[in-house]
Amino acid sequence: MSTPQKPRTARERARIEFTAEIKAVARRQLAESGAAALSLRAVARDLGLASASALYRYFPSRDALLTALILDGYTSLSDAAEAAYAALDVAEAEPADVLERWVGVCHAVRDWALAHPHEYALIYGSPVPGYAAPQDTVAQATRLPYLIGALFSDRLGKDGNRPSDTRPAMPDDARQSLAPLLAGLPPDTPADLVMSSLMGWTYLLGALSFELFGHRREIIADPRAFFDHEARRLGAALGLAT
Repeated sequence: MSTPQKPRTARERARIEFTAEIKAVARRQLAESGAAALSLRAVARDLGLASASALYRYFPSRDALLTALILDGYTSLSDAAEAAYAALDVAEAEPADVLERWVGVCHAVRDWALAHPHEYALIYGSPVPGYAAPQDTVAQATRLPYLIGALFSDRLGKDGNRPSDTRPAMPDDARQSLAPLLAGLPPDTPADLVMSSLMGWTYLLGALSFELFGHRREIIADPRAFFDHEARRLGAALGLAT
């Protein structure tokens, strides 16, 4: 039986509300001026405060505010992707459904990116000059790639074998290049699975970045239809189709 949560005090509720207001203003500034121009002084000005010192109890620096926005972005994106992944029952799905789940996750990520283009640019665009993300962003940042890894695990687990395809075998130097990542995974994790997962994550974000940053604007008439087929072809090429 769960323990009832203690009701929040008026001061706690006010702090939560003002923190949300600060971040909302900061997101507007991201849209207007970009992450590099974000400052506590500008946020305070837009909030009608006389100085930035009133914000220091909430965010002691610009970097702390950026970190909060980055964490919110990763969390929101990963929640959307995981909801799409869970739309099909993994235990009951047939092998072909893994490809559909991959396509569903891809569309969920794309829909989120289109709805939050400036937050997408913050987490997957150019690094912010002078900012280094702290270690506590890693857990949220890795949710999407680990989810994609789970898709490949689902596919390989259907018949106990790797999908039959014409992909070249992984050479030893490529396998060794994954050593830092493999060291943090269960010992029996296949390197080929990790390679495919990384490629899926990389090419998904590459396709979205090309679309959001306008690189395909003049050459594709129906971006959603193109993306749907693109996701299916990529999933099939990486071995998610039967």
